[in-house]
Amino acid sequence: MQSPPILTDRSTLVRHRNRAISHPSHADAMFLHQAAIADVQERLIEVNRTFTKPAVVTGFPDLWRNVMPNALIVPDDEVLALEPGAHDLVVHAMGLHWANDPLGQMVQCRRALQPDGLFLGALLGGRTLHELRTSLAEAETAVTGGLSPRVLPMAEIRDLGGLLQRAGFALPVADGFVQMATYKSVFDLFADLRAMGETNALAGRLKHATRRAIFTEAVAIYAATQGQADDRIAATFEVIFLTGWAQHDSQQTPLRPGSAKHRLADALKVPEQPLPKDC
Repeated sequence: MQSPPILTDRSTLVRHRNRAISHPSHADAMFLHQAAIADVQERLIEVNRTFTKPAVVTGFPDLWRNVMPNALIVPDDEVLALEPGAHDLVVHAMGLHWANDPLGQMVQCRRALQPDGLFLGALLGGRTLHELRTSLAEAETAVTGGLSPRVLPMAEIRDLGGLLQRAGFALPVADGFVQMATYKSVFDLFADLRAMGETNALAGRLKHATRRAIFTEAVAIYAATQGQADDRIAATFEVIFLTGWAQHDSQQTPLRPGSAKHRLADALKVPEQPLPKDC
């Protein structure tokens, strides 16, 4: 089987995360993680089940250890340090968008679950930083005539729902929310991304400093297209949540096509109409 392409430079990603933890604005910049934590907690309340063997996959262990002190906390390495069938809950917390093999990560999480165990994944989605991506692309094209990888490409919600099914989860659901943030300038946005540990860790990124003219042009484009009435700029963050269950006989399953014993027209108490001949 062909290996997935290497998208992320893992050593650089880890270095960025370690730098973020010591950043003076780190606590405030983790607002997306805090939103994900609140959402995960709400979802677990709705499930109405006590999980006794949880695990959390994350690049920020201290943050999630405070939320789930009884959970096994493991890093989001290519190979997860999870024992097969050892957990009734696995949370993949805000790191799946950096995975070189997101499907493989989901499969490993499913294998770590006991039958009828719950998987919850939280990650950044495709609409995240679309304003920055467009501004940098237009600026670099205008200044150099070319493009280089600068903003992580992120999956769309529909594609992620399909990955849940391919990973073998039962009752898969993908949903999410968009959170807007505003900044004084693009450079303030860059500072927040550094404090989040979400700056460029792409394997194909340029290994030399970016020309100042590119940033100057990007600032102008961003302000012209995304400027607010108060002279601030807007940035979009999309957080996607993935829910799936390890297979179990007690779970609901869809009926086989053609196995219905009653007509829909009878249930709705309406006459059945034949299709037109040209259909």
